This record gives sequence, structure tokens and C-alpha cells, in this order.
Amino acid sequence: MLATAIIVFREVLEAALVIAIVLGASKGVAGRGRWVLGGILLGIAGAATVALFASRIAAAYSGTGQALLDAAILLVAVVMLGWQNIWMQTHGRQLAAEIRELGAAVRAGKKTLAALLVVTFTAVLREGSEVVLFLWAIAANGGHRLGMVIGGLSGLVAGGIVGALLYRSLLFIPIRYFFQVTSALILLLSSGLAAQAAAFLNQAGLLPALGNRLWDTSRILRQSSTVGQLLHILVGYVAQPSGIEIVFYLASLITTFLLMRLTARRAAVSE
Repeated sequence: MLATAIIVFREVLEAALVIAIVLGASKGVAGRGRWVLGGILLGIAGAATVALFASRIAAAYSGTGQALLDAAILLVAVVMLGWQNIWMQTHGRQLAAEIRELGAAVRAGKKTLAALLVVTFTAVLREGSEVVLFLWAIAANGGHRLGMVIGGLSGLVAGGIVGALLYRSLLFIPIRYFFQVTSALILLLSSGLAAQAAAFLNQAGLLPALGNRLWDTSRILRQSSTVGQLLHILVGYVAQPSGIEIVFYLASLITTFLLMRLTARRAAVSE
């Protein structure tokens, strides 16, 4: 539930930031609300289409094919989560500036109101599609459906509220702190997904185990317990991990972390 809430909150907040900037930059333009709303609805419809096709593809596989599909989805989610964390280290301010320039062009009559729809649609479709993919990965990683629904709704509401507060200028906490905290949590989450992908690939016979049950912490914390399941989804906790799971976990964690630090350092130097 917590992992779902974090993912949905992060994605909704990113989309809400774009929408807030679009609305703020186009303030005073008649009819802007209808175009922005249209972009939001089209983006949601697009994300729903992605979810529909994902369900049909999954239903077409079974046995080893299902393990390969789950591994592929998990690895794509890991790459996208990592890229998102790295990208936000340098491009957040640039994106805001570009959207403000677009708003100014619309106010000046240099661009039509349809530009607002396109920007909003793109943002909602991108973030919505990522939510679908990430939740699918969490489900494949053992997520409880009811908990995912509750977490998803919580993240949706929280992200919407924070986005609305940002638009109304009532939130004085710098938004970078929200992204710093969620980036750290998502870094651990994506590493856990990478380890689970390795387990699926080993199950399909494509990767060696590199040793089974390197250790056993079941006496301290059973993976099947409520806390164990939560930590499994959130940070990749495995009571009896194989060697290949450890390799994938550490490789994902270290690689993404180093790239985040490198891009952040380059951004600081360029400023």
C-alpha cells in the first residue's frame, strides 16, 4: 500500500506541477480551463488504454512465458524509475521555464489555446502510463490488490492536494524536498523490483541462481508477515535471497545512485 501511495503521489504531483504551471502561465486567457481540462481527460483516457492492453497481453501468457513477461515489465519499470530520478536532478527547472514561455506565447496570441491541451495531455498521459506500468510491476512483485487500491487513492488525493496548494501559492515548503524524499524511496523500490526481475529470470532458466538462500532472516522477520510483505514491496526485502537477486539489487541501487549524484553535480557546476 505504501509503495503504491508513493508511486502514485509522485506521478500525480509531477502532472499536477505541469498543470499548475500551465494554468499560472496562461492566467487571464479566456477559455483556458476548458482546454486544460480537455487535456487532462484525454491523458486519463490514454493511460486507461495502456492499462487495457497491458491486461490483455498478460492474459495471453502462462508458465515460463508469464515469468518472462513479469521480468520484462519489472525491468522496464526499473529503468523508467531510475531515469525519472536522474532526469529530475537537472531538468525540473528547465521544464517549468519552457511551460511559462508557452503560456506567455498563448497570452500574446502567438500560439493557440490548443497548445495548452497538448502540453497537459502529454503530461497526464506520460505520468498516467508510468503509474500503470509501475503498479503492474508492484502487483507482479506480490502487492495486495486491496492495499494497492487504497494506496493508489491516497497517493492520488495527496498529489492533487499538494498540486492545488502549489497553484494557490499556499505551500511554502520547497518542492525539491518532496522530490528528494520520494526519489530516495523510489531508488530503494526500483532496486527491489530489479531483484524480483532477477528471480523471475532465474525461474525461467535464463539466469543462474548464484547460490540459493545466501542467508535466512525468517526467524527475525518472516517475509510472509505483514511487515515482511510491506518491506518486500517497498525496499525489496527477501528473507532467503539468492545470489542473483543480490547482484541485481546492488547493481540497480549503486548505478542509479551514482548517476543521480553525477547529474546533480553537473547541474550545480553549470549554474
